[in-house]
Amino acid sequence: MSKLVRLEPIAQETEVATNGNLLSVLISEDLDVLKECGGRGLCATCHVYVRNGMDALSPMSRREQRTLEVITSCKQNSRLACQSRVVGNGVILELPPGMYVNSLQDIEALIGRRTDQDLLHPITGQVLVEAGKLITRSMMSQLANTDFRVGEHWQHTHQA
Repeated sequence: MSKLVRLEPIAQETEVATNGNLLSVLISEDLDVLKECGGRGLCATCHVYVRNGMDALSPMSRREQRTLEVITSCKQNSRLACQSRVVGNGVILELPPGMYVNSLQDIEALIGRRTDQDLLHPITGQVLVEAGKLITRSMMSQLANTDFRVGEHWQHTHQA
């Protein structure tokens, strides 16, 4: 039996199998989700806000809670799509604004241009470059020490 999920602000509705995860909903709608950690709940690239129907999703795991703790744009209604299974109807998701980047090269390719939307860190969701900002070489040097690798990020965080 399938369940209906609505995506906002794009006003799309899609079906997902009972116990299917929200990540499959995002992928089925051809949304560009990085899946930086491979769906293991270790990054921010599938972070969504649940506008309605939190009770129609599986309970949050400890891993998901730990990951959400480091996401800078986390709210009370935040979930990771890869960890959230749909068990009932009435789920309405809000997609966070911005675009996740997975390397400095993604940003470097935009030098000399203004960004259309916020560029976000794939692990923390932190805004690296605000929408409308001109990307410059000096900005690139400020971002030079940014760690984009999920495994190394978690090693550094847990060693500290």
